[in-house]
Amino acid sequence: MADRAEEKNINVNEEPVTTKEMTLSFGPQHPSTHGVLHLVIGLQGEKVLKADPDIGYLHRGTEKIAENIFYPQFVPYTDRLDYMCAMSNNLAYVQAVEKLIGIETTERAKYIRVMAAELSRIAGHLLCLAAWGADLGAMSVLLYAFRERERILDLFEMLCGARMTLSYLRIGGVRYDVTPGFKKNCLELCNILPARIDEYERLLTTNRIWLARNKGVGAVSARDAIDLGLTGPILRASGVKWDLRRDEPYLVYDRFDFDIPVGSAGDCYDRYMVRVEEMRQSVRIIEQAVKEMPEGEFNAALPGIVPPLKPDVFSNMEALIHHFKYYSQSFAVPKGEVYSSVESPKGELGFYIVSDGSEKPMRVKIRVPTFVNLYAMDHLSRGGYLADIIAVISSLDPVFGECDK
Repeated sequence: MADRAEEKNINVNEEPVTTKEMTLSFGPQHPSTHGVLHLVIGLQGEKVLKADPDIGYLHRGTEKIAENIFYPQFVPYTDRLDYMCAMSNNLAYVQAVEKLIGIETTERAKYIRVMAAELSRIAGHLLCLAAWGADLGAMSVLLYAFRERERILDLFEMLCGARMTLSYLRIGGVRYDVTPGFKKNCLELCNILPARIDEYERLLTTNRIWLARNKGVGAVSARDAIDLGLTGPILRASGVKWDLRRDEPYLVYDRFDFDIPVGSAGDCYDRYMVRVEEMRQSVRIIEQAVKEMPEGEFNAALPGIVPPLKPDVFSNMEALIHHFKYYSQSFAVPKGEVYSSVESPKGELGFYIVSDGSEKPMRVKIRVPTFVNLYAMDHLSRGGYLADIIAVISSLDPVFGECDK
């Protein structure tokens, strides 16, 4: 052996070749970053040493805009936060303003809001599954999931005439009442969705490639998830049974029967399974809301805070004057501060508002789940492979409209 080494000038005692550390700039144009995310990744070979998010490419000064316009005027801006789940953003904001003023909407409006929020949750999770599958090479899932998502957008169109940036909820209620046709179509969707969710599972849940790419990848323990401030499906996938709809009930969620799905390993696969089960639970909630919805007004009777109905504006002089004053002068909100949050599809979405007693908020701070969840990127990626970064990003389901604000 030594003779052969000498013949080929090989040093048999030479140290093994080691790979050097390098820094990889990942994004912000990479198609798997779900938006304008830039990751600074430290690598040694294929092993990830660090993964630091570099955000802010979509910053629009949303909170500062809120401080310079009337309270009702900010509702359309909330659609542009998590624009995949606009109803949840509307709900978090109008609920915070109502809490600050000290008013409540009607019982019927509460049920309508629950339906809108849960349809938004299913739409958001469907998009998450679709993009996640496409990121890892399962293109069929995207087509299946968008088939049902389009039906939800059809329902939103029936509800308010828009499909994406909806601005449907308003301070004191909702813009339009639900129609019998909407309720009928809503129940039809609830009837077909369980079987369609089973289809997604047949494509993914036991697929060996899906298992290899997600099982054991990006794991986080329950203690670490709490320390990192994680919420939503990511926290529940680590085994923490925390959901604002049950633990800090708002609207009429305490009247509905539904389960809170949790995982155990806290890896990408558990985050997938939690979202799949959450869609099933949302279907249960929507069915109950449609069937139990009471009759009555869909807006609170608060003339100074809720604008008149559009038909009245065209036929009644007092309604026309009220309409003009509402949109040109708005209404003053009592001095004080408030924090109100909801369980959005991505986690806890909260609004902190400080009022100085005028028609515009003095300070608005938005607690968005994508920003907080993205903070865990380094923790979830460190020690894994470069290819695992894609699965981890997909499992976090980030939307940078709300992250960067």
